[in-house]
Amino acid sequence: MVRRLLCCAVLALFTGSGNGQNLLTTAIAEAAGTKLQRIAFHDLPGWRDDAVSQALPALRSSCKTLDAKPGDAPVGPGGIAGTAGEWRPVCAALSTAGSSDDALRRAIETWFVPFAVADADGPDGLFTGYYEPELQGSRKQTARYSVPLYRPPPDPAGGGLTRAAIDAGALAGRGLELLWLTDAIDAFFLQAQGSGRVRLAEGGSLRVGYAASNGLPATLIGRILVKRGELTKEAATMQTVRQWLRDHPAEATKLMQMNARYIFFREIPGDGPVGSLGVALTPGRSLAVDPDLLPLGAPLWLDTTYPAGTPEAGRPLRRLVVAQDRGAAIKGAVRGDLYWGSGEAALRYAGPMKQPGRYYLLLPKTVAKRM
Repeated sequence: MVRRLLCCAVLALFTGSGNGQNLLTTAIAEAAGTKLQRIAFHDLPGWRDDAVSQALPALRSSCKTLDAKPGDAPVGPGGIAGTAGEWRPVCAALSTAGSSDDALRRAIETWFVPFAVADADGPDGLFTGYYEPELQGSRKQTARYSVPLYRPPPDPAGGGLTRAAIDAGALAGRGLELLWLTDAIDAFFLQAQGSGRVRLAEGGSLRVGYAASNGLPATLIGRILVKRGELTKEAATMQTVRQWLRDHPAEATKLMQMNARYIFFREIPGDGPVGSLGVALTPGRSLAVDPDLLPLGAPLWLDTTYPAGTPEAGRPLRRLVVAQDRGAAIKGAVRGDLYWGSGEAALRYAGPMKQPGRYYLLLPKTVAKRM
């Protein structure tokens, strides 16, 4: 109830009425650590430069999810983005909007209002990246394919078991093996990403995704390596951490087991990977956010920079994205994780991404009128 009160209070920010109730709700919202300030579209950095039509698949897939909800269902924590019913005319307009950048931009300007997002420290936050790994696997255990990828246990036995216990065989022999992989380090990073595509020795491929966890908190082993002086903070990326593990095989298992959190998987039919909103993610346009503070399914305008080590390093990365996923490490009002796609080409961007930036939440005009 407290969280609902705090989230709903965000809607009353910057109303300008000056009455006691607005002062109270503003104070509550600030205590929650989230602030929204209405701005104009022409104030969005780079708004006219983005190929916004590339975000149309993400927008329409989110709309399908919202359309399936009851009309009075709240969108976002405490209904911060209104109700599903208030999104229906917006989604109807997006479904018939032209596929050109100019047509979609006009539709968005007609139906939405942008709000700058900030926390107690201001509007600046951290933006990282993630991707879908591609691995080699088999449906059968062999000498080459010896690393199990587990389904969730049907009973609580897997809950609370540490990574070390599971690695030692705590779940072996129970028929929970979904697949067998070739490499423990690849399996570890698959768990870190939460989904992946596996090319099967038997032919073909399949996609696996998050099904459950053992309920233990995640520990970022990159931070451990930085603390030990093995890597600098600037140099600690997915690629450099993975390479360190490969270069130190005698220490790799122990280090990975310091992250006690363990992920169980399921096979994902059709398109993917699937985010926590329940829709297939769109490369470069789907963003993981903190759903305790921001509404899944809503569009945002991202204002950050390309990561080091990429051809566009340091250049502005400003684009329309959609909140469609969450992550264990994605916490805070101004914190996002951009999905870059599948394979090593996507890793090139996702791995080194840890950029400062800002974003802006787009809300339907009917919701904005109450703010």
